Order: sequence, then structure tokens, then C-alpha cells
Amino acid sequence: MKKFLAIPLLFFACSLVAQQLEGAWKLVSQNQVPVSDQEFIKIYQDNYFSFGVKNLADNSFVGAGGGPFSLESGKLQETLDFFTMNPDLVGMVTSFEVSRTGNRLTLSAATPKGPLVEVWEQISAANDDLTGNWVITGRKRDDQVQRSTPGARRTIKILSGGRFQWVAFNSETREFSGTGGGTYTAQGGKYVETITFFSRDNSRVGASLGFDYGIIDGEWHHSGLSSQGQPIYEIWTPYAMGYKPAK
Repeated sequence: MKKFLAIPLLFFACSLVAQQLEGAWKLVSQNQVPVSDQEFIKIYQDNYFSFGVKNLADNSFVGAGGGPFSLESGKLQETLDFFTMNPDLVGMVTSFEVSRTGNRLTLSAATPKGPLVEVWEQISAANDDLTGNWVITGRKRDDQVQRSTPGARRTIKILSGGRFQWVAFNSETREFSGTGGGTYTAQGGKYVETITFFSRDNSRVGASLGFDYGIIDGEWHHSGLSSQGQPIYEIWTPYAMGYKPAK
């Protein structure tokens, strides 16, 4: 009996370790050089991560990346599902040594360009109704719900620590369609997001949008008006349930 229990207990222990990273983080320094002219925000949640980078001077978009991660015994592995700076690196796995002191996280790795040491500061690890990594699986048009099964081409939205980021990409073709992110609140069925970066139009930075939300059968139902004033009704499914990778 103990032998059969070992696998689920090990999985549970690994999940607890991964939870130590969950939340939103801001890059403080890279190879001992302070990051001052750019804002680099990274979110870890539900074994997935994403980041977005912008120039502080004019809010212009710099790049984004993300994908699955695992953390075990002080070793972090990140796999790129999308990476705008160099799409050829999609699929690459990077291994980091991890150390954490208070709200500071140090990641160290050997890369093709040499040693990399990053220091991150946690913004928040707060949870709410919508904390999670989600993938869009449905839309309502004319009172009819249209469902889809995400595959290589998919749109995700990751929320944790009061920060959100959505990304549309194709992990097989390495095509990137767009991303945006910022801060959000979710309380009492009301979701409000404020854009801090947007790959398609940096003039949208600072805009806030409010929506209604509800969790129905474990899925996030999201409704309101788009930035163009058009009605939207979206259904987001937890990523681990909704995304069906090719076999």
C-alpha cells in the first residue's frame, strides 16, 4: 500500500514546491546591472509562466515569453511556448538554480550567451476568484455558445498576484499574434483590468476596462464591452483541462 501512495505523495510535494513561485514578480537586476529603463513583469501560476517587457520612457512594447515550468529541489526548469525576441528558441528548456530570501528571488543559469543571474522582487502572491492560468474555449454570439478545443494555436490568460497577461500564439509554427497585460481586481462578480503594456498599441496603456464575471462549473464566464465598445462574452477554461496538446 505504501508503495502505491508514493507517486501521489510525490506529486503533491512537487506541487507545494512550485507554489513557492506563484504570484507576480518584477525584474530588479540582470548580471548585477539594475533594470531601470524597462519594466519586466513575470507571472508564475499553475505550473505556467509568462512575462512582458516594456520601455518605461514611452510604454513601447519590447517582448514577451512564457510556457510550462517545474520546480524541484531548488532546480527550476522553464520551457518556452512563445518567445517574441527570438522565435527560434520556442521549445527550448532552460534550467535555473533558485534561491529565495524574503521577497527576493535569484535565478542563475548557464546560457549560450554566458552566465545569467537575475534578481526578482515579488509584487504580490495574493489570490482571488480568478487566480489561475486559463485558455479560451468558448464565445457567445447571438445567444449561441460556440466552443473550440485549443491546440497549438491558442489564447491564454494568466492571473496571479494582482497581475494579468493574455497571449495569443501558435507553439508549432512559433507564430505570435499579440499580448497585453497589467493590473486587475476581481471581487463580487466584477472584474476590472488596467493595461500597463500592449503589443499592438501602446497608446492603450493606462486604460481600464470593467467586466462581469462568474465561475460556472469551474469555468470563467467573462462578459461586457470590448475596448471598441462591442459586446463580448467569453468562456475561459483552466489551462490544464482545456488545452489538448498534439500527441
